[in-house]
Amino acid sequence: MHSLVFVFFLVFFGASVFATLALYTRQAIIVAYIALGVIVGPHCLGFIADTTTVHEISDIGIMFLLFLLGLNLEIKSMIKMLGKAMFVCITSSVIFIAATVLICHFFGIGAQGFIIGAALIFSSTIICLKLLPTTALHHKRIGELVIAILLIQDLIAILMLTFISLWSSQTDSFHLFSLIKLLLALPVLGGVGFLAQRYFLFKLFRKFSRFQEYIFLLSIGWCLGMAQLAMVFGLSNEIGAFIAGVTVASSPIAKYIYENLKPLRDFFLILFFFSVGAGFQIALLPSVWGVVLALTILILILKPIVHFVTLWLVRETPKESFEIGMRLGQGSEFSLMLIALANTAGIATASSEIIVEAVAILSFIISSYIIVLSYPSPIAVSDRLRRD
Repeated sequence: MHSLVFVFFLVFFGASVFATLALYTRQAIIVAYIALGVIVGPHCLGFIADTTTVHEISDIGIMFLLFLLGLNLEIKSMIKMLGKAMFVCITSSVIFIAATVLICHFFGIGAQGFIIGAALIFSSTIICLKLLPTTALHHKRIGELVIAILLIQDLIAILMLTFISLWSSQTDSFHLFSLIKLLLALPVLGGVGFLAQRYFLFKLFRKFSRFQEYIFLLSIGWCLGMAQLAMVFGLSNEIGAFIAGVTVASSPIAKYIYENLKPLRDFFLILFFFSVGAGFQIALLPSVWGVVLALTILILILKPIVHFVTLWLVRETPKESFEIGMRLGQGSEFSLMLIALANTAGIATASSEIIVEAVAILSFIISSYIIVLSYPSPIAVSDRLRRD
């Protein structure tokens, strides 16, 4: 068992080496982090035998990502987008699950095709937001639509995670109690956040705004506190962090918080992408490579097309619709969480879990290349496309 200091050394020293190679060879830097995890993780060289701690720490990066997203969210614009986002999400999900079932049936997988398809309908919140320039993310229609679609997908994923947990439970009272908590969770959590911000948090920001260290500390405490409260209500800590950001967005200090938390977010996201690669059991891939390849191609081609068509049907411009479709053309971190929980609950097989993990990781890598090489992003290899 290695010390945490050694693990951090291996992750960040290795990431700096791999990132340097990626930049010299004009590759997507996210791919370097995933590749490092695969190589030094427990299923390849084994320099890190247990990645549980790294994965748990890396989840904080997702929380900060959602918190910073909420800080810059225009609520009125977001509400206008939800109707379109709901139509796009539901339509694309139904089409993608149907196509996945057909492919899985062709490879003799049978009923597991529905579980695999349901796990893969989501797009990666981390990759989509990480590769969107800040100007597009918060001030352009592409950013507003991507955020709205991802938010609906995240809520659907949370519902699926909850019902899988209920499925594996044994007591009827737990079922009823969990369902009641789920129905009340979002409005109650939003109300608590709004009241705390209005009568407590905003006054503290205004009174001690000249103490930068205190503002930094209070922001982190607020984000993590709302994340924990969300978990009490049966929601994910990411949703709690998002609501924490939204409630602070009206504060004049929001821009300062956003700028100062970006390095902290990036620190934890490096750990996240490393843990994704380290958790992949590459030795089991040969047994399912055919269906993995077919489903990866399906994600990379069908998802952008379906998103393009559905966005065009709700009267978005073809150019913006196509770019949004390409940016959403990958699996999701929720795909990994859902299939792991489904396997634990006895709903999915170990083979299905390997398939979903492989497809998600391959789609992360290929989609990142496509976006970085074709569209503006903060880590584009071309100076022409690089936008912070």
